[in-house]
Amino acid sequence: MDTTISSLGTPTFNSPLRLSGTRGDGMGCFVNDEARVRYQAEFNTGDDLAADVSFEKAGARQKIFFDPAVTSAAIVTCGGICPGLNNVIRSVAVELYHNYSVKRIVGIRYGFAGLNPSVGLLPFALDPEMVDHIHEHGGTILGTSRGPQSSDIMVDTLMKYGINILICVGGDGTLRGARDIGETAMKRGLPIAVVGVPKTIDNDVKYVYRTFGVTTAIEHAREILECAHTEAKSVFNGVGLVKVMGREAGFIAAGATLASQEVNFALIPEVPFKLEGPGGFLELLKDRLARRHHAVVVVAEGAGQDLLTAASETDASGNHKPADIGVYLKGQILDYCKRAGFPVDVKYFDPSYYIRSVPASADDAILCDQLARNAVHAGMAGKTNLVVSSWNGRFTHVPISLATDGKKHVEIEGGLWSSVVACTGQPRRM
Repeated sequence: MDTTISSLGTPTFNSPLRLSGTRGDGMGCFVNDEARVRYQAEFNTGDDLAADVSFEKAGARQKIFFDPAVTSAAIVTCGGICPGLNNVIRSVAVELYHNYSVKRIVGIRYGFAGLNPSVGLLPFALDPEMVDHIHEHGGTILGTSRGPQSSDIMVDTLMKYGINILICVGGDGTLRGARDIGETAMKRGLPIAVVGVPKTIDNDVKYVYRTFGVTTAIEHAREILECAHTEAKSVFNGVGLVKVMGREAGFIAAGATLASQEVNFALIPEVPFKLEGPGGFLELLKDRLARRHHAVVVVAEGAGQDLLTAASETDASGNHKPADIGVYLKGQILDYCKRAGFPVDVKYFDPSYYIRSVPASADDAILCDQLARNAVHAGMAGKTNLVVSSWNGRFTHVPISLATDGKKHVEIEGGLWSSVVACTGQPRRM
């Protein structure tokens, strides 16, 4: 696994940041390029630690590639909205403006579409006054969109605007687009640094411990689960059924389950389940209702797709659109209980767009700020085609090619899923 980070060239300018290259002098420290963060957090006695993969540590460099006095930077947000987008925009702008003295900062409108002149969306200036209060609100002041644009056209546009650093905020599709821009610029010998900031409430970006927005999404999903629990307990044989986001990874469903402590069944894409027959979901749900007369079920949107007729559509980013497992499960529960002559009252909740449109929680706001400032440090140092990551309690640089070579999933033999099974009392397999 090659974790080498691409660079535009040798940094020759002194950083304007008030940091030190010497430890013990009471000042914050620059990070040198030799600093690494291990991939492997756990090991057994006797393991060959020298063979462990490591990532370049993120942080401010003492020597930078771009001269702040003549540098121009841009930021673009793509894909679905997510708690914390405005926080990232604000922190990128203020870090560039106040700490690096980069005065020309622009926002690209409505995702990568804003880098295609034929769409007709002009960028606008971002300064401290413009971004002063945006972190108090959900969504993104830049607007967003899905779908790719020609990398050659986008690079041409960046050159037309004189952009030296492009910060791309988004998930898997956005990072692939950022990779294409970075590779195209390098092939053409253009001094454009492209840095990704990982955004997705699904938390499925590889080699990124936590993407921003996840904690906020889990907190608000927990609120919905509390409502579902109240509804379920208020009627005889009540079922509170809640669908949350998670196309290929069940981190929101698992996290909200543990935060709530009231969920009886958590269904995620990583763990297939059968509906009927001994040990099937419907039989287990009926047994639960016979004992306690209420139940709470949380299902990730990508769970149980093998049970439905596969949806053929994809969104503009090329992501597979899962069939609606929530509506399907509601119908199956009602039909099964009707055939069994067993009364049931299902209350269905689908809070998907609610939990991604709210402002960031305090925990996510802190993460957004750290990711954003580290993205600026990387860009000013002339590093490119990377995504800023958090890993093992440190911030790192991950090549975009690595971060986009697959999806991160809930480990079904790991501690998170074991905790969910212990909390719900459900079997590991249904």
